[in-house]
This record gives sequence, structure tokens and C-alpha cells, in this order.
Amino acid sequence: MLIEKLLAVAQVGGSAVLYILIALSIWSVSIILERWWFFRSRRVNAPQLADTLLKKLHDGDRAGAMAALKASKSIEAEVLASGLEWYDRGPDAVREILVKGVRDRRKATERGLLFLGTLGNNAPFIGLFGTVLGIVTAFKELGAAATGGGGGNMNSVMGGIAEALIATAVGILAAIPAVVAYNTFSKKAGDIEENVGSLGNALIAYMKGDEHLDHPLVQEKVSGSSPVATRRDRLHSVSKKEAEA
Repeated sequence: MLIEKLLAVAQVGGSAVLYILIALSIWSVSIILERWWFFRSRRVNAPQLADTLLKKLHDGDRAGAMAALKASKSIEAEVLASGLEWYDRGPDAVREILVKGVRDRRKATERGLLFLGTLGNNAPFIGLFGTVLGIVTAFKELGAAATGGGGGNMNSVMGGIAEALIATAVGILAAIPAVVAYNTFSKKAGDIEENVGSLGNALIAYMKGDEHLDHPLVQEKVSGSSPVATRRDRLHSVSKKEAEA
């Protein structure tokens, strides 16, 4: 009784698995296109952005540095802008804000990757499952034909097996682009975190240099400097005093 019920399920299971694989493939393609546009629209030249940011800060134009970051659509610029807002709190505060910014945006950069990775790993097995069900159905028909005295129709059996193997082919076809996309977009998400780390290190290094110039021992060398003097002016004054000494 149980075997008969399972055979009845196998007769419709092969086609059902094939339709499931087609639906998963369509879903996978939609995620791939969305992720491609997401990363493409947020591309950034990290070295150029770092040069622009440091030049603005070197000129004492913190508002210009913020405007340059706001003008970029990249995730790196968003994180750096949030860190720059904490500039007056010191390097340690900025570092923590940058770490928070990366974590807050990780869900956005990794959205859909879990599905792509899961599909890439399991789609061939889903297709193989459909193939097994199709082969079971084909041999069931062969057994029924042999029992009826017809000797079995080998052409129909071979045709059924060939149709069953389509499920495996579709499973592999669905897995390949999913795996490629998963690896590619995972790399891009990692590159964003690396860029934020690099840009953040440049910003924090500049801030620590700013703190050095504000040290009382350094200020003693800068005679007559204005409290609102820019970092560039103070740096030039220190260098000049040291050269004269």
C-alpha cells in the first residue's frame, strides 16, 4: 500500500520538481540583476575619494569634505560622512562610528546572497531528485507493460528516462550562475568593507596628526598663531621654526 502511494507521488513529482527549479531560477536571476545594479550604482574610486577628503581637511574645509562625501552615492562615502560628523569627539569615537556604519550596512550589501549560495549548493541535488522520480515512473510503466504481456516498450522507457534527466540538467543550469553571482557579490561586499577600513585609517591618521599639532609643546613653537588658524598654517609655522632652530 505504501509503495503504491509513493509510486503515485513519483508520477507527478518529476514534473513538479522541474517547475520548482524553473521558479527558483527566475528568482535567482532577479536577485542577480538587482545585486548587479546595487553595486554598479554605488561604485567608487577609493584612492581618489581619499585624496579629495584629505585635501579638503588639509585646507581646513571640513564642510567641503562633508559635501564631497555627500555627493557620492557609494556606501564608503556614507560611512565616512557619519564618521566625519564625530570629528570633534576624537579618533577613537570616529573609529567606533565607522565600525558601526559598516555593520549597519552589512545587511544591505549581503541581501540575497544567502539564497544564491543555497541555490548554488542544492540545485543539482533538487534536479537529481526529479531525475530519480522520473526514472522510477519510467520503470513502473515498463513493469506494467511487461505484466500485461506486451513485453514492454523500450522506446517509451528510454524516452521517459531522457525526460527525467532534464531535471538534472536544469538543476545544474540553475546552480552555475547562482554560484558565480554569489562569489562575485561576496567579493564586492568585502571590497566595500576594505575600502571603508582604508579610508577610515586615512581619516584617523589625519586626526591624530591634528591632535599632535594642538599639543602644548607644539603650540609653544608657533608664536603669534591665531586660535582659528588652519592646520596647514600651523604645520608650516612649526616646520619653519624647526628649520630656524
